[in-house]
Amino acid sequence: RGVGRDPPSTTTAPPRRWRLRRPGSARRHRALKQHCDDIGLLYSCSVWDTTSAKEIASLEPPLIKVGSPSNQHWEMQKVLRDEYTGMVHISTGMTTKDEIEKIVSFWEQGKGDAKNRVVLYNCTSGYPVPFEDVCLLELKLLRRRFGHRVKALGFSGHHLGISVDIAAYALGATWNERHFTKDRTWRGTDHAASLEPAGLSKLCRDLKAAWKCMRYKETDILPLEQAQRAKLKWGCYNADGAKKTAVEDRV
Repeated sequence: RGVGRDPPSTTTAPPRRWRLRRPGSARRHRALKQHCDDIGLLYSCSVWDTTSAKEIASLEPPLIKVGSPSNQHWEMQKVLRDEYTGMVHISTGMTTKDEIEKIVSFWEQGKGDAKNRVVLYNCTSGYPVPFEDVCLLELKLLRRRFGHRVKALGFSGHHLGISVDIAAYALGATWNERHFTKDRTWRGTDHAASLEPAGLSKLCRDLKAAWKCMRYKETDILPLEQAQRAKLKWGCYNADGAKKTAVEDRV
Protein backbone atom coordinates (compact mmCIF):
# COMPACT_ATOMS: atom_id res chain seq x y z
CA ARG A 1 0.00 0.00 0.00
CA GLY A 2 1.28 3.46 -0.84
CA VAL A 3 2.19 5.63 2.12
CA GLY A 4 -0.60 8.08 2.86
CA ARG A 5 -2.63 7.17 -0.21
CA ASP A 6 -5.76 5.09 -0.58
CA PRO A 7 -6.21 2.75 -3.53
CA PRO A 8 -8.22 4.31 -6.35
CA SER A 9 -11.83 3.36 -6.83
CA THR A 10 -13.56 3.47 -10.20
CA THR A 11 -17.21 4.34 -10.54
CA THR A 12 -19.04 4.09 -13.82
CA ALA A 13 -22.12 5.85 -15.11
CA PRO A 14 -24.41 4.27 -17.70
CA PRO A 15 -25.91 6.25 -20.59
CA ARG A 16 -28.53 8.74 -19.47
CA ARG A 17 -31.44 6.69 -20.79
CA TRP A 18 -30.92 4.27 -17.89
CA ARG A 19 -31.42 6.87 -15.22
CA LEU A 20 -34.50 7.16 -13.06
CA ARG A 21 -37.13 8.95 -15.15
CA ARG A 22 -39.92 6.70 -16.42
CA PRO A 23 -42.76 5.09 -14.42
CA GLY A 24 -41.59 1.78 -13.03
CA SER A 25 -37.93 2.83 -13.01
CA ALA A 26 -37.65 2.34 -9.24
CA ARG A 27 -38.72 -1.30 -9.66
CA ARG A 28 -36.14 -1.80 -12.41
CA HIS A 29 -33.44 -0.22 -10.28
CA ARG A 30 -34.31 -2.52 -7.39
CA ALA A 31 -33.90 -5.49 -9.72
CA LEU A 32 -30.64 -4.06 -11.05
CA LYS A 33 -29.28 -3.61 -7.52
CA GLN A 34 -30.22 -7.18 -6.68
CA HIS A 35 -28.37 -8.40 -9.77
CA CYS A 36 -25.30 -6.35 -8.75
CA ASP A 37 -25.47 -7.84 -5.25
CA ASP A 38 -25.69 -11.34 -6.72
CA ILE A 39 -22.53 -10.93 -8.83
CA GLY A 40 -20.54 -8.96 -6.25
CA LEU A 41 -20.69 -5.59 -8.03
CA LEU A 42 -21.24 -2.29 -6.22
CA TYR A 43 -24.51 -0.65 -7.32
CA SER A 44 -25.06 3.09 -7.45
CA CYS A 45 -27.05 5.65 -9.41
CA SER A 46 -27.18 9.36 -10.22
CA VAL A 47 -30.21 11.29 -8.99
CA TRP A 48 -31.56 14.44 -10.57
CA ASP A 49 -34.54 15.46 -8.44
CA THR A 50 -36.17 14.95 -5.03
CA THR A 51 -38.33 12.03 -6.16
CA SER A 52 -35.43 10.04 -7.60
CA ALA A 53 -33.29 10.87 -4.54
CA LYS A 54 -35.90 9.38 -2.21
CA GLU A 55 -36.47 6.31 -4.36
CA ILE A 56 -32.79 5.49 -4.85
CA ALA A 57 -31.99 6.22 -1.19
CA SER A 58 -34.66 3.66 -0.23
CA LEU A 59 -32.52 1.00 -1.96
CA GLU A 60 -29.69 1.82 0.48
CA PRO A 61 -26.79 1.75 -2.00
CA PRO A 62 -23.35 2.52 -0.55
CA LEU A 63 -23.15 5.74 -2.55
CA ILE A 64 -25.35 8.05 -4.62
CA LYS A 65 -24.09 10.43 -7.30
CA VAL A 66 -25.17 14.06 -7.72
CA GLY A 67 -24.24 15.28 -11.19
CA SER A 68 -23.04 18.78 -11.99
CA PRO A 69 -26.47 19.97 -13.26
CA SER A 70 -28.07 19.18 -9.89
CA ASN A 71 -25.43 20.27 -7.39
CA GLN A 72 -27.36 23.41 -6.46
CA HIS A 73 -30.65 21.52 -5.97
CA TRP A 74 -30.94 21.97 -2.19
CA GLU A 75 -34.27 20.22 -1.67
CA MET A 76 -32.85 17.11 -3.30
CA GLN A 77 -29.57 17.31 -1.40
CA LYS A 78 -31.45 17.77 1.88
CA VAL A 79 -33.01 14.35 1.28
CA LEU A 80 -29.56 12.86 0.71
CA ARG A 81 -28.06 14.66 3.69
CA ASP A 82 -30.83 14.05 6.23
CA GLU A 83 -32.59 10.85 5.12
CA TYR A 84 -29.74 8.80 3.65
CA THR A 85 -26.62 7.52 5.41
CA GLY A 86 -24.31 6.47 2.56
CA MET A 87 -21.70 8.45 0.66
CA VAL A 88 -22.78 11.21 -1.70
CA HIS A 89 -20.51 11.93 -4.65
CA ILE A 90 -20.93 15.43 -6.09
CA SER A 91 -19.53 16.68 -9.40
CA THR A 92 -18.49 20.31 -9.85
CA GLY A 93 -18.64 20.78 -13.62
CA MET A 94 -20.03 24.15 -14.80
CA THR A 95 -19.91 25.29 -11.15
CA THR A 96 -18.25 28.39 -9.66
CA LYS A 97 -16.00 28.26 -6.61
CA ASP A 98 -18.64 30.19 -4.68
CA GLU A 99 -21.22 27.55 -5.62
CA ILE A 100 -18.84 24.78 -4.48
CA GLU A 101 -18.47 26.63 -1.18
CA LYS A 102 -22.27 26.58 -0.85
CA ILE A 103 -22.29 22.82 -1.42
CA VAL A 104 -19.65 22.12 1.22
CA SER A 105 -21.22 24.55 3.70
CA PHE A 106 -24.63 22.91 3.19
CA TRP A 107 -23.21 19.53 4.13
CA GLU A 108 -21.27 20.97 7.05
CA GLN A 109 -24.60 22.14 8.47
CA GLY A 110 -25.98 18.59 8.47
CA LYS A 111 -26.42 16.57 11.63
CA GLY A 112 -23.64 14.34 12.85
CA ASP A 113 -20.76 13.81 10.45
CA ALA A 114 -22.62 14.55 7.21
CA LYS A 115 -19.72 16.39 5.56
CA ASN A 116 -17.55 13.30 5.84
CA ARG A 117 -19.92 11.42 3.56
CA VAL A 118 -19.17 13.79 0.67
CA VAL A 119 -16.76 13.05 -2.18
CA LEU A 120 -16.19 16.18 -4.28
CA TYR A 121 -15.35 15.61 -7.95
CA ASN A 122 -13.33 17.78 -10.29
CA CYS A 123 -15.21 17.80 -13.59
CA THR A 124 -15.57 19.67 -16.86
CA SER A 125 -19.04 19.36 -18.38
CA GLY A 126 -18.63 18.52 -22.05
CA TYR A 127 -18.96 15.43 -24.29
CA PRO A 128 -16.18 14.84 -25.12
CA VAL A 129 -13.89 17.34 -23.34
CA PRO A 130 -10.71 18.41 -25.20
CA PHE A 131 -7.56 17.77 -23.17
CA GLU A 132 -6.84 21.47 -22.74
CA ASP A 133 -10.24 21.88 -21.04
CA VAL A 134 -9.88 18.99 -18.58
CA CYS A 135 -8.03 21.38 -16.22
CA LEU A 136 -6.65 18.76 -13.85
CA LEU A 137 -4.87 21.34 -11.71
CA GLU A 138 -8.30 22.28 -10.37
CA LEU A 139 -7.82 19.20 -8.18
CA LYS A 140 -5.04 21.08 -6.37
CA LEU A 141 -7.38 24.01 -5.74
CA LEU A 142 -10.15 21.71 -4.49
CA ARG A 143 -7.71 19.98 -2.16
CA ARG A 144 -6.36 23.25 -0.77
CA ARG A 145 -9.77 24.82 -0.16
CA PHE A 146 -12.07 21.87 0.50
CA GLY A 147 -9.95 18.74 1.00
CA HIS A 148 -10.06 18.98 4.81
CA ARG A 149 -13.80 19.62 4.81
CA VAL A 150 -15.04 16.55 2.88
CA LYS A 151 -14.38 12.82 2.90
CA ALA A 152 -12.34 12.66 -0.30
CA LEU A 153 -11.79 14.10 -3.77
CA GLY A 154 -12.63 12.46 -7.07
CA PHE A 155 -12.33 13.02 -10.81
CA SER A 156 -15.20 12.69 -13.26
CA GLY A 157 -13.78 12.44 -16.76
CA HIS A 158 -15.55 13.09 -20.05
CA HIS A 159 -12.35 13.05 -22.10
CA LEU A 160 -11.04 10.54 -24.64
CA GLY A 161 -8.70 7.74 -23.62
CA ILE A 162 -7.54 6.75 -20.15
CA SER A 163 -4.21 8.52 -19.57
CA VAL A 164 -5.81 11.56 -17.93
CA ASP A 165 -7.39 9.41 -15.20
CA ILE A 166 -3.96 8.20 -14.06
CA ALA A 167 -2.74 11.78 -13.75
CA ALA A 168 -5.88 12.66 -11.75
CA TYR A 169 -5.11 9.87 -9.30
CA ALA A 170 -1.53 11.12 -8.95
CA LEU A 171 -2.93 14.57 -8.13
CA GLY A 172 -5.04 13.21 -5.29
CA ALA A 173 -8.31 11.91 -6.77
CA THR A 174 -9.08 8.65 -4.97
CA TRP A 175 -12.32 8.13 -6.90
CA ASN A 176 -12.39 8.04 -10.71
CA GLU A 177 -15.69 8.14 -12.55
CA ARG A 178 -16.08 7.31 -16.25
CA HIS A 179 -19.18 6.75 -18.34
CA PHE A 180 -19.42 3.36 -20.02
CA THR A 181 -21.18 2.10 -23.13
CA LYS A 182 -21.22 -0.96 -25.33
CA ASP A 183 -20.59 1.07 -28.47
CA ARG A 184 -19.04 4.56 -28.59
CA THR A 185 -20.55 5.19 -32.03
CA TRP A 186 -24.13 5.04 -30.75
CA ARG A 187 -26.20 8.22 -30.88
CA GLY A 188 -26.51 10.24 -27.69
CA THR A 189 -24.82 12.94 -25.67
CA ASP A 190 -22.11 10.99 -23.92
CA HIS A 191 -21.42 7.77 -25.85
CA ALA A 192 -18.42 9.30 -27.66
CA ALA A 193 -16.83 10.25 -24.33
CA SER A 194 -17.58 6.89 -22.72
CA LEU A 195 -15.45 3.77 -22.37
CA GLU A 196 -16.31 0.44 -23.92
CA PRO A 197 -15.72 -2.70 -21.81
CA ALA A 198 -12.12 -3.17 -23.01
CA GLY A 199 -11.25 0.45 -22.24
CA LEU A 200 -12.83 0.27 -18.79
CA SER A 201 -10.86 -2.89 -18.03
CA LYS A 202 -7.60 -1.20 -19.09
CA LEU A 203 -8.38 1.84 -16.95
CA CYS A 204 -8.91 -0.34 -13.86
CA ARG A 205 -5.65 -2.18 -14.63
CA ASP A 206 -3.66 1.06 -14.97
CA LEU A 207 -5.15 2.66 -11.85
CA LYS A 208 -4.20 -0.40 -9.82
CA ALA A 209 -0.67 -0.25 -11.25
CA ALA A 210 -0.41 3.46 -10.37
CA TRP A 211 -1.57 2.70 -6.83
CA LYS A 212 1.19 0.13 -6.39
CA CYS A 213 3.72 2.80 -7.37
CA MET A 214 2.59 5.25 -4.66
CA ARG A 215 5.10 4.35 -1.96
CA TYR A 216 8.48 5.36 -0.56
CA LYS A 217 11.53 3.13 -0.62
CA GLU A 218 11.72 0.93 2.47
CA THR A 219 15.53 0.99 2.24
CA ASP A 220 17.93 3.17 0.25
CA ILE A 221 18.90 0.17 -1.86
CA LEU A 222 15.99 -2.13 -2.67
CA PRO A 223 16.67 -5.88 -2.82
CA LEU A 224 16.15 -5.92 -6.59
CA GLU A 225 18.76 -3.14 -6.93
CA GLN A 226 21.52 -4.92 -4.99
CA ALA A 227 22.64 -7.18 -7.83
CA GLN A 228 22.52 -4.27 -10.30
CA ARG A 229 24.48 -2.08 -7.92
CA ALA A 230 27.20 -4.71 -7.55
CA LYS A 231 27.37 -5.18 -11.32
CA LEU A 232 26.95 -1.66 -12.68
CA LYS A 233 27.67 1.08 -10.13
CA TRP A 234 31.11 2.65 -10.30
CA GLY A 235 32.89 2.06 -7.03
CA CYS A 236 31.12 -1.25 -6.50
CA TYR A 237 31.99 -3.46 -9.46
CA ASN A 238 35.54 -2.00 -9.45
CA ALA A 239 35.84 -1.43 -5.71
CA ASP A 240 39.58 -2.22 -5.53
CA GLY A 241 40.49 0.09 -8.40
CA ALA A 242 38.23 2.86 -7.14
CA LYS A 243 39.77 2.64 -3.68
CA LYS A 244 43.30 2.81 -5.14
CA THR A 245 42.37 5.87 -7.22
CA ALA A 246 40.95 7.59 -4.17
CA VAL A 247 44.16 6.95 -2.20
CA GLU A 248 46.30 8.32 -5.03
CA ASP A 249 44.16 11.47 -5.22
CA ARG A 250 44.68 12.12 -1.50
CA VAL A 251 48.42 11.73 -1.95
